Amino acid sequence: MSTSRTQIASAKRIVIKVGSSSISGENAAKIDALVAALAQRHASGSEVILVSSGAIATGLPLFSFENRPDDLPTSQALAAVGQSRLIARYQEQLEKFGIIAGQVLLTSGDLEADETRANARRAMERLLELRVLPIVNENDTVATAEIRFGDNDRLAALVAVLVEADALVLLSDVDALYTAPPSQPGATRISEVAFDDDLSSIEIGGTSTGVGTGGAVTKVSAAKLANAAGIDVLLTSADNVSLALHGENIGTLFESAK
Repeated sequence: MSTSRTQIASAKRIVIKVGSSSISGENAAKIDALVAALAQRHASGSEVILVSSGAIATGLPLFSFENRPDDLPTSQALAAVGQSRLIARYQEQLEKFGIIAGQVLLTSGDLEADETRANARRAMERLLELRVLPIVNENDTVATAEIRFGDNDRLAALVAVLVEADALVLLSDVDALYTAPPSQPGATRISEVAFDDDLSSIEIGGTSTGVGTGGAVTKVSAAKLANAAGIDVLLTSADNVSLALHGENIGTLFESAK
């Protein structure tokens, strides 16, 4: 186990981000395993923050939509309906472990202006002091096309920087970063990426699902953002969350600038 993976396993304050496709639709039941892993880490004394996509994806089947809508008003409406249901699912599972969830909805503007950024940090710090498990999402219901984070990978990195987290774990439906899209023959897993590594020769793609907005390209960008602030980042699949939090040799580790 590398030193950085050991640090992820022992991180006192850790941010975990999960994508829409990993916890919605046919994967909705995976919330149970995710929460169990988070609860185990929380019980060890760590401060755990979950950044969860999925509000819009949770609202889709209620209106018989198959894919994420292109227009902003419909997305906002679906988020308004889906967010409450999503947080209820998390709280239902967390209560089995005696953990209280706290919903935190942010827009990019909240983390840009000094006053609102400081306010967001104070709120997060107090939630952690109270041993609440904050569940963060973009405030899709009021966010406009001009100020959206664009994906929750970037939001997760910004939250990790905001609270000065010790580590960031990005979970999706792909288990690691590969030298090419993993469906292509010959694609191999990249185990570790040093802070100054040049990834220009790697073929990095976007999302392949109809419910998310990210993909490998946003995860690499988010990892580099957190790395620049001294935060190690692990990229892996939601199925590997327990192994990731124990520092096992899975996924792709992005080492920070020390």
